[in-house]
Amino acid sequence: MNEDISEQIARLPAMNKAQLLGVWAKHFKNPPPSTLRKQLMVPVLAYRIQEQEFGGLSQRARRRLEEIAAGLDGKRGRPSLTMEGPPQGARIIRVWRGEVHEVLCAEDGYSYRGKPFSSLSSIAKAITGTHRSGPVFFGTREKAK
Repeated sequence: MNEDISEQIARLPAMNKAQLLGVWAKHFKNPPPSTLRKQLMVPVLAYRIQEQEFGGLSQRARRRLEEIAAGLDGKRGRPSLTMEGPPQGARIIRVWRGEVHEVLCAEDGYSYRGKPFSSLSSIAKAITGTHRSGPVFFGTREKAK
């Protein structure tokens, strides 16, 4: 990174809001929203300075972001992407409290101990007695951080 750019960005966190507004005016046509906090102005300005020096996102990245935005379902940024489960015919094995539990994946759901289930969560509840995320319980999806 250009030394001047690095120094410019490194100084941003130490500036007060009035100073940041001056930097903002140099890099943007419009002023920031009046409610924008200093803690958010710093990374926006750092990105903008680098963008002006080195270029912005590629067209491919912009298209991908547009695709993601189009998939949002209005739930505060949660994508409405369908999650594919394990493939048909797969076996999921989980040891819970010393007992082995085996689930068979079918085209229209799951089979556990010869009984049909519509979701992994319903099987996890049957095993544990509490409502749990089936995909997390069986390790087919990571727990949200």
